Parts: sequence; C-alpha cells; structure tokens
Amino acid sequence: MGMEGFHIANGPTADYGGSLTFSVILTCIMAASGGLIFGYDIGISGGVSSMLSFIEKFFPSVLRKMIMHGPQTSVYCLYDSQRLTAFTSSLYIAGLFASLVASKLSKKIGRQAIMLLGGIFFFLGAVLNAAAVDLAMLIIGRMFMGFGVGFTNQSTPVYLAEVSPPRWRGTFSSGFQFFLALGNLLANVVNFEANHINKWGWRLSLGLAAAPSLIIVFGSLFISDTPSSLVLRGKLDDAKTALLRVRGPDADTDGELKEVIKSVEEAKQNEAGAFRRIMRREYRPHLVMAVAIPLFFQLTGVIVMAFFSPILFRTVGFGSNAALIGAVILGAVNLVATSCSSFTLDRLGRRPLFFIGGVIMVICQAAVAWIMGAQLGSTGAKQMSHSYSVAVVVLVCGHAAGFGMSWGPLNWLIPSEIFPLEVRSAGNGISAAVGLFCTFIQTQFFLSMLCKFKYGIFAYYAGWIVLMTAFIALFLPETKGVPLESMNLVWGRHWYWKRFIKERKDLLIQAP
Repeated sequence: MGMEGFHIANGPTADYGGSLTFSVILTCIMAASGGLIFGYDIGISGGVSSMLSFIEKFFPSVLRKMIMHGPQTSVYCLYDSQRLTAFTSSLYIAGLFASLVASKLSKKIGRQAIMLLGGIFFFLGAVLNAAAVDLAMLIIGRMFMGFGVGFTNQSTPVYLAEVSPPRWRGTFSSGFQFFLALGNLLANVVNFEANHINKWGWRLSLGLAAAPSLIIVFGSLFISDTPSSLVLRGKLDDAKTALLRVRGPDADTDGELKEVIKSVEEAKQNEAGAFRRIMRREYRPHLVMAVAIPLFFQLTGVIVMAFFSPILFRTVGFGSNAALIGAVILGAVNLVATSCSSFTLDRLGRRPLFFIGGVIMVICQAAVAWIMGAQLGSTGAKQMSHSYSVAVVVLVCGHAAGFGMSWGPLNWLIPSEIFPLEVRSAGNGISAAVGLFCTFIQTQFFLSMLCKFKYGIFAYYAGWIVLMTAFIALFLPETKGVPLESMNLVWGRHWYWKRFIKERKDLLIQAP
C-alpha cells in the first residue's frame, strides 16, 4: 500500500522534504557509516578464527584437534570449541545491554551523541584486541566493541529514518546495510592479506577495526541531531536549523516541523514509560515486529555464515588462503546485492523484496544441505570433490545475494520506520537487543550445531526462511512512501492488526 489516499487533516505530508539535497545525502552517508563497525566485526571474527597463529596462541586445543584429525574425527566438529565461540559471541551479549541503555539515553542526549559514543567504545575495544596477551583481555576488548555495536545499531537506523525524506527513506535507510556489507568485505580483504603475516597477522586484522570506528566518530561530529530528537529535548530553534540543513536553505519546512512538534507533544502526553507503554494492546503489532523482524533476520543463517564462512569453506575442503578468498567473494556478492536493493526499495516496495529474497535463500540452503550430505556424509569422513566445493561457494554466495536484496537492508529499515515517536526509542532498543541476543546465541552455539546437525543445519535454516516468508505475507503491511507521522494508518487498515489499533481522530483515511 503506497501513500495514495493517506492525508493528515492539516494537509498532505507526503510532500514534506521530498526533494534531495547534497546536505541530506551527505548527512545520511555519514550516519549510515555506523554500519561499518558492525560489518567489519562480522567479517573479521570468522577470519581470524581460521588463522593458525591466532588459534595457536588462544585456542591450542582446537589446533591439536586439527593436527590429529583422522578418519574417526568428523570434519564438522574440528572447530567445536566453546572458548573459540565465546571470542565471537561475547561482543553481542555486551551489545544487547548497550542497546537497551542507548534507547533510554538517546532521549536525554540525542541520536547523534549515541552514535559518537558507539564509535568511541568500538575504538577502545579494537585497541585492546590488537594488544591482547590472553583470552581474558581479548574478551574484554570484544565487550567494549559490543558496547559500540549496541549503541550504533540502536541509534543509526532511527537517525536515518527521521532525517530522510519520506519518498527516499528506504534508499537512505538501506545505507546502513550497505556500509555493513562494505565493512564485511573490507574485513575479509584484510584477513586475506594478514593471513600471510606470520605470528602477528591477527593483531593487524583486529587492530584495524579502529579505522571504521574513527570514521563514525568524526562523522558524528559533522552532522546535527535529528529534528525529532531536538524537539523532544526542547531545542526548537536547533530543530528548525537541522531541518533546513537537510532539506535545503530555501525549503519550506514549516509544515514538516509542525508535524514533528505535534508528534513530539503527543509522545510527551503519553510518556508513561516507553517500555511499559509498548506492551499495551494498541502497540501489539509494533511489539510483534520489534521481536519478529530481528529474530527472523538471524534465522536466515546469513550472520553465522558471514562469521564462520572461512571455517565453513575449510570444512568443505579448501585450504586457509582459498577459504579466505571465498569469504572475500561472499562479502563482495552481499555488497553488490545490497547496493541493488537500495535502488528498488522505494520502487518495488518492502514486501516484494522479502518474497524474492526468501525464494532465492531457500533454494540455495536446500542445495547446500543436499551437496554436503551427499559428498561429506553424516560423519564428514568423505572427501568432497573440487567441483562440488566450488558449487557450495556459489550457492552460499547465492544465499548472500538473496539476503542482501531483502532481509539485509529491511531488517534495519522496517523497525526504524514503523514505531510511533512515543515508543520509537524503546521499540528500536528492543529490536536491536533481540537481534544482538540472537546473534550471541547463534555465534556461541553454531559450531556445536554444525557438529551435531552436520549438513542438516542448512535444511534447518531453509525451513525457517519458509516460515518467515509466510509470516511477512500475512502480517507485514507495505510501508513504502508512508511518512512516519502517518504510519498508524497502515496498521489501521491491515486485515489483522486493525483490531489492535486505536484510530486517531485527527487522521482521515481516504480512498485513492
């Protein structure tokens, strides 16, 4: 459902700030660069986990298992180590708590300040990781980085949604996923080069995480806070200045500013604790989506594939360098698919991309399960032929492409645009926390699941993708082109959610 037929009593809102200016483009690019740190971490973690010098220093038991690997040892279980997965997953349990703190803190200090803090925390964690002398220091550094990821994941998508013109919101909001994919690709390239450096290559990979954190730190210093956040803190003159900055000095922003002020006033009248409020019946669809979207995002399987792709490619028979090259290719495919989706989000809409991506991912996951089952067997004792190993890489890349055009950008876009202002910070905090918690669970237990499920792990994810695609078809309305202030109308017209939504008296629904 597009914007035709949606009107506010005071006039149409779809045209507010509809034109693009250099300032809004630059502001959105600066803000979206917050995705770099998350993407870099996703790429770097699995890469260093496959470097022999890193494994030898911190996880000698895994190295002994690799050296002593024989016919009696399943290839699926070589990397099954809770200490190894704790290195990856510790970041996400810290990020979970940070995202919930950020949702409360952003009301007091603003979205821009939260992004700045996120970059600083990530920088400190990168320094600790590069200098790590034992596993405890490594995990402490990872937790600092987790605070950074939690802060930026909560604030950046909301910032982009509040600053972007309504008709271009999908394109600009997908910038977060674009930079996430770019960070992932850069990390895989760094891993490939660092793998050639004996003994300390892993320190270079982990230490260079400071570079994307500095980008978000300096980027945050050059952008203003969002008009909504400034009005919420009583800074009306600054809000008007910020709006003129992103809409252009000659733009007529009075109407849009009035809508923002009106939304903030309504939010303050209903400020009986955003987290308690979002549990009320009239916010049921928002709460369901706050949990379901990030949960399903994780169950596509793409995050663990991105984390552990070098390990996965070594499992199917590639050497260390070849596995890292495969991870670079995977990151490049994801980046290209994400770039393509940014041009279609505001043309095709959200729902069609969910459906197209879902079909592609199911086919690729099922095919990988079949090939690994037929070639490696349930014990993993068989040797996979080179042609089938290449086919696995191609299919995993196909899965990444389907993800990059659908769940990749939409996981950040949908939660950032569906919440009313009075619960927006809480809703995005819940969404970010659910996502980070699920990432923690999956990164902590994926290698154990691979050991237990073997090739069936890919059929497991394929089944979830079928379920989540059906969920989208039934319960997610189209939000393309709808101004944030009018989003309640979308839910009020949905066949199921309309029973929960209280129609506001000042809103009218008119037929196209």
